[in-house]
Amino acid sequence: MTNTNIHFGTGGWRAVIGDDFIRENIRRVACGVLKLMELENKKDKPVVIGYDRRFLSEQAAKWVAELFAANGVKVWFIGRSSPTPLVMHTVKDKELHYGIEITASHNPSQYNGIKLIVDEGRDAPLETTELLEKLIAEVTEIPETDFDRQVKLGNIEYMVNPFNKFLDDIIGLLDMKALRDRGLRVVFDSMHGSGTYPLLVIFHTARCTIDTININKDAYFGGQMPAPSEKGLAHLHNAVISGGYDLGIAMDGDGDRLGVINPSGRYINANEILCMLYYYLVKYKGWKGPVVRNLATTHMLDKIAESFGETCYEVPVGFKYISSKIDEVDAVLGGESSGGLTVRGHIHGKDSIYAASLFAEMVSVIGKTPAEIVDELEAAYGKFVMAEDNLRFAPEAKAEIDQIIMADKKLPEFSEKISRVNYEDGCKVYFENGDFVICRFSGTEPLLRIFAESHDKQTAISYIDAFREFLHI
Repeated sequence: MTNTNIHFGTGGWRAVIGDDFIRENIRRVACGVLKLMELENKKDKPVVIGYDRRFLSEQAAKWVAELFAANGVKVWFIGRSSPTPLVMHTVKDKELHYGIEITASHNPSQYNGIKLIVDEGRDAPLETTELLEKLIAEVTEIPETDFDRQVKLGNIEYMVNPFNKFLDDIIGLLDMKALRDRGLRVVFDSMHGSGTYPLLVIFHTARCTIDTININKDAYFGGQMPAPSEKGLAHLHNAVISGGYDLGIAMDGDGDRLGVINPSGRYINANEILCMLYYYLVKYKGWKGPVVRNLATTHMLDKIAESFGETCYEVPVGFKYISSKIDEVDAVLGGESSGGLTVRGHIHGKDSIYAASLFAEMVSVIGKTPAEIVDELEAAYGKFVMAEDNLRFAPEAKAEIDQIIMADKKLPEFSEKISRVNYEDGCKVYFENGDFVICRFSGTEPLLRIFAESHDKQTAISYIDAFREFLHI
């Protein structure tokens, strides 16, 4: 029995394929979830299982499914690659207890993982994953079974048209008339992920002209990180410019992070997308309510909320915290600077398919380019520029870094006066001038992530440099 310490971070369990992401460990996780379901007396409803287009995803999904089926849990199996939001929607729509997506989301191609989805289609909360980790560690025996046999016995059932209700619900939330009247020309970069089919259906229904790039299955994601970023969307940038498109849209490998390219070729970052969509929903659609962001997301959201008499709530990194807070305060929208967001009335997790569709609606209704809408926001609320850096460190250095920052609470010498420091999730320094810098360990990769925001790029970078030099990384 492999003694790997299986840890569920901010986006589920993720591990390197062939190292820790192997058959035995995948099956150990499945056995742990089964134990969890028994403890909670939740084996009475089916579990929906989906998978993305990564190497080993389909097979891993079958290993999990066959164990569930052989141990008294009905499995609804999505027999084609599917985005994580589809599994979340199915859990919510069918009122299931659990769903599983085999994915490593935006991680590099050598990774894969398992995301656990719970009641109402949300990411499993911390208390659930902590208990699950203990149960997995206690697994001593894993029974052998067979996927095809469980299908024949009727314990595993392939879902028929699994996308239909998901697509219908999204279309029902959109202003389709505005989209049809505008007739946008869009180019879509799927980044070799699983979001192509649903997005094409929605945009074709909206009578948009939509062309595609990078839609073939490629376990190496074309040699790129399967995450929308300015650097990673060079192909989309060129396609938008050369084709004269109104909009460029990209999403990550499992369809929960969004990226946008302006007609001019300008990259529209996740912070700008969040601000635009919240601004659109409250100003143009008349929605009422607060907004939720994590610690590493732009404070422009705070300014926008304040201008409409609303509140912006700050939570730790991890979408489970955002979705919980959205429910608690009935927020209009919640999101994070990494590119994930959700909107009131939809699922409780990140969904770039709906977000992309709503973004296209916004552009159609307002009648301005995304860059022009950003200019409108900056004129009203000021300029907010974020810089970020991901620092790799030797494994033995993590404890030392944690001791310095979290235990000893030592800080670099900054040029600006500090207002307060928050140690809720890493170390976030708030400056008196409204700037901030946050330093925290990644929940999905062996990285130290540093984010900083200021009125200009150079100042934001200086905060990051101060942390890097202080920690000698």
